[in-house]
Amino acid sequence: MVSKAIEYIIKNLSEEITIEDVADYCHLSKYHLCRVFKAETGEGVYAFIKRQRMEQSAIEMKLGKNKSITNIGITYGYSSSNYSTAFKKHHHLSPAEFRKAVNARSAPHPYLPNQLARFQSVEVYDQKIEIRELADFWVIYERYLGNYRDLGAQWEAFTAKYQAYLRTDTLLIERFYDDPAITRVGQCLYDLCMTVEVNCPLANITTIEGGKFAIYRFDGRIKDIYETLQGIFNIWLPNSGYEMDEHYGFNIYRQMDRKNSQVIMDLCIPVK
Repeated sequence: MVSKAIEYIIKNLSEEITIEDVADYCHLSKYHLCRVFKAETGEGVYAFIKRQRMEQSAIEMKLGKNKSITNIGITYGYSSSNYSTAFKKHHHLSPAEFRKAVNARSAPHPYLPNQLARFQSVEVYDQKIEIRELADFWVIYERYLGNYRDLGAQWEAFTAKYQAYLRTDTLLIERFYDDPAITRVGQCLYDLCMTVEVNCPLANITTIEGGKFAIYRFDGRIKDIYETLQGIFNIWLPNSGYEMDEHYGFNIYRQMDRKNSQVIMDLCIPVK
């Protein structure tokens, strides 16, 4: 129920959606929706919509260096003056100050507070990125709102729960909606997914849409994934000539060595 509500909110952030709209989509009374949503996420529906607008607009500003701040604000339902005030209240920086701070060669590391995440040049990332077409993925999924640091334990529980559906060609996919450089690390929204046959009888099935993707093959330590992704978003994407085509990207796991904290995975960003 809550996943369905979140799905609707994410897809309609640029529209004037109300709590009533979300409740109607979920076929619930708004009072029941609000009660269940708050119990599951720790946030009210309206607070969640407002936070997502502020954070997704910041991501859009980060990735689209040529987009005007006024137009980004309008896209998410704000006038130029209201957007600046709301943005500063949420992010503690004005939109102009935020834009100056992003796309730098280094940035604070939210998971290692005493360290900086340091980025490569556009050319270095470009050598490892391929633009490819991907087909749709039919997956079992579970949605989480929390800290990416919990992923290891969550993946272990997820694969154990759906062990009966694992095959030799099964792909494990992690779909992410938030940027932990912008969203508080304990409030990040993400899905754990596992490819299955189209006739899988489970209820928690969805399609991850394919299309054109910028794909970076990561082969290294798990703790370095954040720095690599941020480098792609901060340095490569704004200078690549491409734009991100959705509110989310995903990672496809190819090999996992939990004992040595090593992983091979494809970091997939939808582009246009």
